Amino acid sequence: MTAPRRILLVNGPNLNLLGVREPGIYGHETLADVEALVTATAAEAGYEVRAVQSNHEGVLLDAIHAAREDCAAIVINPGGLTHTSVVLRDALSGVALPVAEVHISDVLAREPFRHHSYVADVAVVHVTGQGVAGYADATRRLLTTLAG
Repeated sequence: MTAPRRILLVNGPNLNLLGVREPGIYGHETLADVEALVTATAAEAGYEVRAVQSNHEGVLLDAIHAAREDCAAIVINPGGLTHTSVVLRDALSGVALPVAEVHISDVLAREPFRHHSYVADVAVVHVTGQGVAGYADATRRLLTTLAG
């Protein structure tokens, strides 16, 4: 069986407000811009993208679980769930797909509660503080990992 040529792009709570919410931290680019960037970046390597964003943890968990059927990897910005969600971490671990963790801001330069990531130990790629461009970097690095 041929490996799937698709990646799942997951954006967690409040990322639907990109471009509006705290532009001094997150910039002026929108979630649609992020999705277009990741889609174009993945296409460079012959991959397609399925994108999901939700403010509801269960929706994200269901999308991650479904990815095991037809995706080769996951790019995720868990938003605030990064620092709070063991179940999100367990879902990512449970599907056993390579994961790239992305954060638009430099979370280590922000409030202390943002310094811990439950996702970090299951991700093979970590990109923080590059703004929206970090999604392209994370996608390229993840696809390089897939290529072996």
